[in-house]
Amino acid sequence: MALIYVNQETLEFHLTNGQVSYIFRVMEKVQTLEQLYYGKAIRHREDFSYLIEREVRPSNNQFDGDHTSSLEHVKQELPVYGTTDFRYPALEITYPDGDTISRFRYQSYVVQNGKQKIAGQPTTFSKEADAQTLVIYLKDEYSDVELQLSYTIFKEYPVITRHATLTNSGQEEVTVNRLMSLSIDLPTKDYELLHLTGAWARETQVQREALHYGVQSISSTRGASSHVHNPFFALCEPTANEVAGEVFGFSLVYSGNFLGQIEVDTYEVTRLMLGINPFQFAWQLKAGDSFSTPEAVMVYSDTGLNGMSQTFHSFYQNQLVRPQWAHKERPILLNNWEATYFDFDEAKLDALIETAKELEIELFVLDDGWFGARNSDNSSLGNWTVDPKKLPNGLSALSNKIHKAGLKFGLWFEPEMVSAETALYEEHPEWLLGHPKKNRSHGRNQFVLDFGQPEAVEEIFRQMKAILDETPIDYLKWDMNRYISEAFSTHLAKEQQGEVFHRYILGVYTLYEKLLAAYPELLIESCAGGGGRFDPALLYYAPQTWASDDTDAVERLKIQYGASMIYPLSSIGSHVSEVPNHQVGRITSLKMRNDVATFGTFGYELDVTKLSVEQKAEIKQQVRVFKESRGLIHSGDFYRLVSPFHSNEAAWMVVSKDKRQAIVGYYQVLAEPNPIYKRLKLQGLADDFQYQVSQQPAETEQDQNQVQNQKQARYGDDLMNVGLIFGENYIDRAQEYWAKEKQGDFHSQLIYLKAIDEV
Repeated sequence: MALIYVNQETLEFHLTNGQVSYIFRVMEKVQTLEQLYYGKAIRHREDFSYLIEREVRPSNNQFDGDHTSSLEHVKQELPVYGTTDFRYPALEITYPDGDTISRFRYQSYVVQNGKQKIAGQPTTFSKEADAQTLVIYLKDEYSDVELQLSYTIFKEYPVITRHATLTNSGQEEVTVNRLMSLSIDLPTKDYELLHLTGAWARETQVQREALHYGVQSISSTRGASSHVHNPFFALCEPTANEVAGEVFGFSLVYSGNFLGQIEVDTYEVTRLMLGINPFQFAWQLKAGDSFSTPEAVMVYSDTGLNGMSQTFHSFYQNQLVRPQWAHKERPILLNNWEATYFDFDEAKLDALIETAKELEIELFVLDDGWFGARNSDNSSLGNWTVDPKKLPNGLSALSNKIHKAGLKFGLWFEPEMVSAETALYEEHPEWLLGHPKKNRSHGRNQFVLDFGQPEAVEEIFRQMKAILDETPIDYLKWDMNRYISEAFSTHLAKEQQGEVFHRYILGVYTLYEKLLAAYPELLIESCAGGGGRFDPALLYYAPQTWASDDTDAVERLKIQYGASMIYPLSSIGSHVSEVPNHQVGRITSLKMRNDVATFGTFGYELDVTKLSVEQKAEIKQQVRVFKESRGLIHSGDFYRLVSPFHSNEAAWMVVSKDKRQAIVGYYQVLAEPNPIYKRLKLQGLADDFQYQVSQQPAETEQDQNQVQNQKQARYGDDLMNVGLIFGENYIDRAQEYWAKEKQGDFHSQLIYLKAIDEV
């Protein structure tokens, strides 16, 4: 099946797979690329010239006597400065003369099966038969700088990925000031911008607003993709909702400073860009060198936001996450952090491990505080040796004890940071980011190692390898608890200081690569003070991310709802934690905490040794139910039903690929007096399947038949059009109604659906 069509005479390129079409062409005179169409698939034809829009308008034109050679009014693929276009460019180069005037002209193209790996960076992947890549080659008219634009379209997904590579084939050095991963001009401004914003402990908050004339943007300048903005945005039709309407989603496979920018001109053309943030960026492209951008992912949906999200979920799970973890069951864990913080010894850990075994938990994670002299957050980072006062028998003995109990063992690291007064800090001051003669700020009492220096990366790898070689470890939690505020490297020349941020994040990728090359079966969970670096790039290495340090069940409704816009449930780290909650002080039931955490990786982060007999029994049942359900939760299709951002309620559900099973989560934050009748319309079921509806998963055929005989089974079309009915029938039962127990605040339900055969 051809996915890329080229009209040779007109030099028109059409990427299509029956779900999406992307069409552009080479302009005759200026030999640059003109965008013609992006959207729902249309049939191929030998001439798309009818899509060209070129009228005479007041403008600067490039050729004498030609009044339609202004690029100010042309929709383009990768605009540059110096070509009569006054909008922001996607590429800007400073030449030896100090000017920034470019003109890149089309040279040739090639179509390849499969897709390219971007050297040194995480990249989505595909088998040769499942994708095709179009590479367009352009050359600067004024220099020997060459540009490659790569487009990959996938057979099974309404997805196109893009990245760009600049190569300096000349003898003189140039400076790359800006090179975006993608740029596209859409023919209208009739969209709304949806993005995820937030801060520590309130990440991935959904924002939606109308486009307006001028510039709107999301970005990070912090050295990480950040808590503040996720490297994702979507343009939606104003009427688009979760289940209907056209949505264009854009995501950057990158963990550092990024810019997502939308510019609407006075002719209502919308230019959107996504890539490395030009702020504090300047890359010296020496003779013979190349520079490649991170990969950008474009998703098209004509079935609303759920359609977009399901594509991202499936695409990232199958084409980005390491294959050995894409569909492998994730272990249910107990993390000791909120149980002990830094105050633990072997006896405390032994008690936690023994109780975890009793509760049938599968993985015990030892968090911060096991190394150096780490009794608070002001010491020992960079000294990755075991604290003999806390663990006199060492990590290996602890690991053996955990494995003997039938659990896996996980360990916390924060490899990118260093504390003052450690040997690493004292012996290698040149490995710290920041100017040695100017103030270096601290965050959480720690400083950032310059991971742009290979020697620093190698030393941290050496220390981590010493631990991992000696101690059987199944899971690694990689944390990062502060941003970069002084981007200066003693390793780089003064004219290269604009490379610090990008070189740093490439160093982070290098350490991930080294660890996984040495320990390919290691499960890594990334963390950055919670969701400070929740991005697709890290999913390439670490298939799950700690979504937020805020573990409160009510706050997690918004955090997990927002994260689900782009990230699969199998990547969203979610725990049942202590109450009163350590971030907001709220007390929620063990049931609600479970019912929220169920829609993620799932685990516990509380002192299980202090639980009552009844609480332990409840957790044991929760663990057993999740084990039965996690295959569905992590591989099914996820639907958002009710938004917690606009309601006192939230609801979502997961449906199996064969539509025979589903789990619904329904949550009410505050109790309401004299409530209205409520119905929850479901999604994604088979119209003609009859479903058993239960508060518990049906485990036996007898259970199914019993429910059906009680006439509690309902058809899929009924559940999707009428919905689950939360009001009950109290005819001739008034006394029973007034005597029933009130649900109170923070109420939740998990509802299980299973298709049953006719009897």
